[in-house]
Amino acid sequence: MSLAPGAERLIRMLAVSNAAPAAADRVEERRRMLQGLVRIAGEGGPQGVETRDIQAPGPAGPIRVRLYSPPGASPGALVYFHGGGWVAGGLDTHDGLCRRLSASSRTSLIAVDYRLAPEHRFPAAFEDALAAVRWASQQARALGLDPRRLAVGGDSVGGGLAAAVAQSPDAPALALQVLLCPILDLANVSPSRRAFADGYFVDAATVARDVGDYCGAGTDLRDPRLSPLLAVDLSGRTPALIHAAEYDPFRDEARAYAERLSRAGGEAHFVLWPGMIHDFYSLPRAIAGAGPALETIGAGIAEALG
Repeated sequence: MSLAPGAERLIRMLAVSNAAPAAADRVEERRRMLQGLVRIAGEGGPQGVETRDIQAPGPAGPIRVRLYSPPGASPGALVYFHGGGWVAGGLDTHDGLCRRLSASSRTSLIAVDYRLAPEHRFPAAFEDALAAVRWASQQARALGLDPRRLAVGGDSVGGGLAAAVAQSPDAPALALQVLLCPILDLANVSPSRRAFADGYFVDAATVARDVGDYCGAGTDLRDPRLSPLLAVDLSGRTPALIHAAEYDPFRDEARAYAERLSRAGGEAHFVLWPGMIHDFYSLPRAIAGAGPALETIGAGIAEALG
């Protein structure tokens, strides 16, 4: 297979303009670049999805969350963690993605604005993610949701956060984990990380800077809160929908996680999108396959949550 035309054009355009994520050495520039990329290649999402910004209690103060309610929503809910390398991203950069995912799944979605690095280092993002899920479970009835149909999900590092929360003994019972191009192993270099280390949207240098910004000196990168793939025991874990891209450095760890869950007796449905790059779901204006992929993912969520 080869890169999808839209993905190839986007990579070429970013390289020519020096606006690829790898070009952002400073955190503030990295954040501005992500915002600019979303403005260019993202979209506003479908109309008719109602939103409400509220706050959840967190370990370091209130956490902003955004509740998406699509027409004809089922009683289930997906608590969603955005990508951005722990240092960038937020409610606004992922608003279009969350709207589309909520609409396509006919499921309420709760987007979480967890603390970012380097202002807040590990385990701040994980602690906020776990606190938000616990709050969503406790407040589900008041929000018109069914706590028995509560799922977690996310893209990129947000997918890793979702998997880590699903593993936590302090998490409530969860019905599903939805992992989109997740980053699941910070301690090892897989073949896909080597093959796509440079020139495939997210370069190894960018990943290394992000890890350094989030993880202080001496942090154990094998900690399952950072590397859920490396958890000793994956038996009895939450059923998983795992979607990966063919030309993504993190492709192999997503596949490996699905395989480990299955070998441990769990349910894991793995989908590999040919020709696609990391987090292509967020870039529908540039990559034609992004919209149909999110429709497929949404249908899977709707089926799993009933």
